[in-house]
Amino acid sequence: MFRGEEGRGGTSNVLKPPLGIKWKLQIQEDAEPTYAFNNPVVLKDTIFFGSTDGNVYALDIDSGYMRWVYKTKGTINSVPTADEDTLYIGSNDGNLYALDREDGTLKWAFQSDSTVQSTVSRTEDSVIFVSDGGHVFSLSPEGEEQFRLPNPVWYYFSFQMYDDVLYFAPGPVEQPHSMGAYDFSEGRYLFVLNTQVLNAIWYSFPAIDDKLLFFSTADYLTDYWRFDYYCYDRLTGRLVWKNTDYSDWGYGGSYDLEFLFDRNMKLLDYLAPSLWKNLVIYTSGDTVVRAMDADTGEERWRKSFDSFTTSAPTVAGDYLYFGISDSRDPLNPKGPRLICLSAKTGKKMWELEVEGNILSAPVIARDWMIFGTDRHIFYVLESLF
Repeated sequence: MFRGEEGRGGTSNVLKPPLGIKWKLQIQEDAEPTYAFNNPVVLKDTIFFGSTDGNVYALDIDSGYMRWVYKTKGTINSVPTADEDTLYIGSNDGNLYALDREDGTLKWAFQSDSTVQSTVSRTEDSVIFVSDGGHVFSLSPEGEEQFRLPNPVWYYFSFQMYDDVLYFAPGPVEQPHSMGAYDFSEGRYLFVLNTQVLNAIWYSFPAIDDKLLFFSTADYLTDYWRFDYYCYDRLTGRLVWKNTDYSDWGYGGSYDLEFLFDRNMKLLDYLAPSLWKNLVIYTSGDTVVRAMDADTGEERWRKSFDSFTTSAPTVAGDYLYFGISDSRDPLNPKGPRLICLSAKTGKKMWELEVEGNILSAPVIARDWMIFGTDRHIFYVLESLF
């Protein structure tokens, strides 16, 4: 599922480097680089994901065989979810689609009031998604609307459900520039955060660790970005700690910071944290990976690179995986890479050059790692041990 259990950005499955390429697949030929390749989901032996070409794909994880393709009427920037029978995914044509998981036939489609570029969540009784500048919708598994919450402000929406609470829901109509924890079972907000005080452009997907909630924000300030890393009590909204830092671009030369920031905001897991033991770890889109103490926010380690990070991180066992862009070091030129660090210390353990920038965090499924690049290439790696 998206960002793993409780949004922690990892799995206890140990995926130790080095990894080998099991197979790779070119999704689109002769196409311009894509702006997003959001996370696939894996159920049993099938990979499901949507693409900017408007297609929903189902691939056999072992061979790469294309089991089925379903064409929507718009580009897809939504992260799907699946149950035993059905795949649910949004499209920029405004529909949420329910597709038969086995053969990709349409079960039903729900027409919303705007483009759907959000994560999708399947609870026991509901399917939940968000339309851009429209509403949060809760549907029955058969596609009947149960209720909706106004969303007058937010676009590219990622969220998670935990104990029937939506973290984060758009705030009340009278506080449009806010977000909160909305309890579906009680029909009320547990707390609301005033984002005018937080003062940022991007708000990341949240991760939960016991009673704590972690997320981060980014603000574009012409010559640099400001990052704020937050920890809140997930039941009361009380601030536990905040850590502020600023973008570091190393010695790689100048970058088009406005372009990079706009690209990042189309990735639904941009700035999403990975939790490992008592650390919360971020790749923030600059050249630095930051690890902080989950209880205090104090920095425990940081690792700098010769190019900027292109994906959120994923933890597999004690190993941290993410993508970085091509190197600008004239003495050591390299293409885009998959990087593996020790989650404990930040020490680099391994790297693999790939075709194109990795967009969104690698997904771990059993002994496999799955990701897509901006050159429309889909990778499945496997452990060599």
